[in-house]
Amino acid sequence: MSRLGELIQQLCPDGVEYKLLENVLTIKNGRDYKQFHEGNIPVYGSGGIMAYVDTAAYDKPSVLIPRKGSLGKLYYVEEPFWNVDTIFYTEINSNLVLPKYVYHYLAGQHLERLNKAGGVPSLTQSVLNRVLIPVPPLEVQQEIVRILDQFTELTAELTAELTAELTARKKQYEYYRDELFRTAKKATVYYLNEISENCDNQRKPVTSGNRTAGDYPYYGASGIVDYVDDYIFDGDYLLISEDGANLLARSTPIAFSISGKNWVNNHAHVLRFDTYETRRYVEIYLNSIDLSPYITGGAQPKLNQKNLNKIPIPLPAPDEQHRIVSILERFDALCNDLTSGLPAEIEARQKQYEYYRDKLLAFPQKDQ
Repeated sequence: MSRLGELIQQLCPDGVEYKLLENVLTIKNGRDYKQFHEGNIPVYGSGGIMAYVDTAAYDKPSVLIPRKGSLGKLYYVEEPFWNVDTIFYTEINSNLVLPKYVYHYLAGQHLERLNKAGGVPSLTQSVLNRVLIPVPPLEVQQEIVRILDQFTELTAELTAELTAELTARKKQYEYYRDELFRTAKKATVYYLNEISENCDNQRKPVTSGNRTAGDYPYYGASGIVDYVDDYIFDGDYLLISEDGANLLARSTPIAFSISGKNWVNNHAHVLRFDTYETRRYVEIYLNSIDLSPYITGGAQPKLNQKNLNKIPIPLPAPDEQHRIVSILERFDALCNDLTSGLPAEIEARQKQYEYYRDKLLAFPQKDQ
């Protein structure tokens, strides 16, 4: 029998008492912090830490419960803190319940379901006070906390390891990409209108209210924005963002290949190439260089067709294009495997934690 099983068998074999939250803790409102000086005390809002001040609202372990906005994210805080009025703090009777035990339990209660507001999601003290919590002996609570904290630590370690590996792979990819393109710069320089067919005149924007849902992807500046019941393109194309903040931010690729039947609106240029290698080479190259000299507009950055055709593309012979593309696609595949594997592994660990949390905290209720 596990240590937890032994404790339950010894200390609460007939179940545990469930208490209202108001009987084990007191929920307190937050207040504005702007009258204080900057310091090292974190200020929490419903979205997490928002500032640091020199004064604490509370200096004991507490569970912070969002009052407005993102209701699903709770915070466990052990150090002194301040909180604003979008998040409650709790003064917990540690003679009855351990603060970390309260955190793990409430995290599994999906408190957002208690929202009754019609506009901004919100929770009230009166509603939260009526939430029931099982109160086993403190020794049992301590063992549950130990087990669940261990799951949390293992998930954090795994995430850090995978993130470090992904960062190293991406740096390796960027190094080889830059080296390969540095060599390729000795090749003949072309412009996009010399090596591709521009199909922009076939694009057709459709407002969301006039689209009919279907199976064909509807593309915009940064990728698929909808699925519609018809298509205007059929084949392999390179789309290049025509406008939008991402032209400068580059948080997602501004050039991306598409295949098959699809619809493209007027926010992405549509180019067709003679070969797969040339299309992929141009795609990778454009995503690797600074395009700001060709972008106009202040509030709404734009890469118009005229400027698009001014971008010089050093294009080596077909055999060399094939070699460069093959090398970079292998590196890209390694990065993508890690990129897709990282959130999948984190989600699996989170589900494992939630499974054991719900099992460990599902106590039979003791007869009164």
